[in-house]
Amino acid sequence: MGQNHSGVYLFAVLLCCTVISCGPVSTKVVSHPSGYDLEYPRVLPLPVVLNEISGLAYYAKDSSLFAIQDEEGYLYKIFPYKHDSMFRWRYADPGDYEDLCIYNQSFYILRSDGDIYHSIISDSISSTKYDFPGKDNEFESIYYDPDRQVLRLVCKGCEQDKKKLLSTYTFDPVSRQYADDSFKINTRELAHLRNQDKIKFKPSAATIHPISGKIYLVSAINNLLVVANRDGSIENAYELNKKHFKQPEGIAFAPDGTMFISNEFANKGTANILIIPYQPALK
Repeated sequence: MGQNHSGVYLFAVLLCCTVISCGPVSTKVVSHPSGYDLEYPRVLPLPVVLNEISGLAYYAKDSSLFAIQDEEGYLYKIFPYKHDSMFRWRYADPGDYEDLCIYNQSFYILRSDGDIYHSIISDSISSTKYDFPGKDNEFESIYYDPDRQVLRLVCKGCEQDKKKLLSTYTFDPVSRQYADDSFKINTRELAHLRNQDKIKFKPSAATIHPISGKIYLVSAINNLLVVANRDGSIENAYELNKKHFKQPEGIAFAPDGTMFISNEFANKGTANILIIPYQPALK
């Protein structure tokens, strides 16, 4: 994949700012998904241009992260273990962009209304927009489903949902067609886990864990990390500590299970990416 070096943005603030969160040990009992300690992430601060960071995707070829922010129409390449540079490309005009995923060496960027920008980088970037066939729907999550070999869009606020189920749609990257999917996220199960009668679950991002195959969803509104099975049934939900997860908007995994969660700056400090290693023995 080529890189447009005219798009290099040096941000020296990242050279020395990667830190391990520290502080007194909390006495609160916190549950964690298997293999992760959510209380001690490594914090990667981000420059001001990414204050409104939203979607996140991992690129295994060079251990980098690709990110978007939800206003400007730029795609950013970040090196979480180098911290000395990043690249950016304009893929579209300013708009409300929420999430992205990488499939077959190209990028699929989701706008909040369901439109998808298919972007390819060589010496420069080229994008094609595919319009979602419907109105009055809101999306913030897209991921690749290897079982169906489609991209899956998860509703944040879709007209047909009545607080009991969360609908999904698919986009076929070969035929370039959308479809209304039978796959649903069962929010009634989530409410039961949270000891609530009902819950308005509004996920900010979703992806599939590379080892367990489970679906991981983060929600800034609910301040939750939710783990679901591939049939949409909820396995568990974990409350995210606002000390670290001030506004989680994106999630991605490296092949070894390392978790990355992006946080908007939330009108305080800087945006960041939290890096949480996968420790299989940790229960």
